[in-house]
Amino acid sequence: MLKKSLALLLVLTLALTAGLVGCGPKAPAQTGETPAEKQEPMVLNWNLGADPKTIDPQLNSASDGGYVINNTFEGMMREINGKLTNAMAEKVDVSDDGLVYTFHLRDAKWSDGQPVKAQDFEYAWKRALDPAVASEYAFQMYYIKGAQAYNEGTGKIEDIGIKVIDDKTLEVTLEAPTPYFLDLTTFYTYMPVRKDVVEKDPEGWAKNPATAICNGPFKLTEYKMGDRIILEKNPEYWNAANVKLDKIVATMIVEESTMLTAYEAGELDIIDSMPSQEIPRLQAEDPTFKILPTIGTYYYIFNVTKPPVNDVRVRKALALAIDRKAIVEKVTKAGQIPATGFTPPGLKDADGRDFHDVAGDYGIDPNAAKVEEAKKLLAEAGYPDGKGFPELEILYNTSEGHKAIAEAIQEMWKQNLGINVKLQNQEWAVFQDTRHQGNFVIARAGWLGDYADPMTMLDLWTSYSGNNDAQWKNPEYDKIIEASKKATGKERFDLLYKAQQMMMDEMIVMPIYYYTDPVMVKEYVKGWEKTALGHWYFGNVTAVDRK
Repeated sequence: MLKKSLALLLVLTLALTAGLVGCGPKAPAQTGETPAEKQEPMVLNWNLGADPKTIDPQLNSASDGGYVINNTFEGMMREINGKLTNAMAEKVDVSDDGLVYTFHLRDAKWSDGQPVKAQDFEYAWKRALDPAVASEYAFQMYYIKGAQAYNEGTGKIEDIGIKVIDDKTLEVTLEAPTPYFLDLTTFYTYMPVRKDVVEKDPEGWAKNPATAICNGPFKLTEYKMGDRIILEKNPEYWNAANVKLDKIVATMIVEESTMLTAYEAGELDIIDSMPSQEIPRLQAEDPTFKILPTIGTYYYIFNVTKPPVNDVRVRKALALAIDRKAIVEKVTKAGQIPATGFTPPGLKDADGRDFHDVAGDYGIDPNAAKVEEAKKLLAEAGYPDGKGFPELEILYNTSEGHKAIAEAIQEMWKQNLGINVKLQNQEWAVFQDTRHQGNFVIARAGWLGDYADPMTMLDLWTSYSGNNDAQWKNPEYDKIIEASKKATGKERFDLLYKAQQMMMDEMIVMPIYYYTDPVMVKEYVKGWEKTALGHWYFGNVTAVDRK
């Protein structure tokens, strides 16, 4: 994390060097050189935010690391302009029963010039499932036959339904028909890595420019922890001829006020976080400010194994005692929607209905706190008017926005329930470890969908999910999710509705709002993309013309 003084120094440094990285053509030199011969590199200055914990495709489970991976690696498919597009797979054959996918790889190379092979996908996918690797996203591959058994230590690696036919052909057998399986292959966990590269340095290869061999449109050329990442065009990328951007300078400014200052000074081209108090001004005055739709939920998570939140009545009391409308209108101010369940709007069921609308509100009022009901539940749990309630701690990762939300909730709980909570922030990488290890009582969390189906939100809470930070273990819930993966149509969605009802009845999380995605992109940047699932992609940027 950059200290504020260092972040400001970075802004000044960028200001001094801005003239050196413009993308417009130079005037012809006196020697008769043409403008084309002296055209400067096209450079994008983008703020990544926090220093990613990892940018290893199989180990990453965070958005920031995912952004880097999405631009340096490529899976079988890619989402472009909202449509699923063939990427490393030139062609895909699907069996009539929907169980067998045969991927035919295009001619492509790694950034060191070696060919990308089906064996690289096989290695990467089995690596994600290896219990010794402990990938937090291994559960996203349980659709593949034998994957769950191997990951849980009850099956053999040779029983996994991933088979190399030849260097250019990979055959994958699923446990059950999965309509969104191709969407899954766009995700970073499914991206290929090279065995010889990874095994030389399993922990550090991805952040070392000398060993970060990749197959996407850009490659890593510099990594300064807490400072910046530099990506440059990968000339070995199969579609390099259509990649116009030469370099991405990804700064790691965490403070929202500092990044906005840098943006408004013209030293950053793209940011996707800004102080909430500035949003009304930006909406009114800055045409580069946009609010994009996105599929995701901002929430607080309870560690259900720790008192007093091991009591569902306490969890429900805390969830009912906050005013979500006040939070989105007075604190976040970016068009967020008060959340009443875990699955956000925008995901459809088999009948084309919005899953969120059909699911209902689970007793949560989106427009106000239900104070009397909350106080009653807290009293039933043994804490009338908050008396005897221990002082808890809200844990959040360092951010002005997260702090403002925590302060608002702290005050609501004090006024409405008579309880006191402390606030504690941690640097992003440390915070992720703390939350995954269960070393908290209440923590801030957010989940963006990985594919356009409610399952992307709901299988998070299985007992074997590497991202089930609530430490909630419910065998019946596991059975419902597993059954839904083998069902189709209305039967499948009936099970998913039942699953969300179960986790919301237990109130293992406190939904706060459904995300919107405020971004600022300079008008001279053309061809940028951020998908509805929240992924930045710069492979189609056509211009960064600051003239």
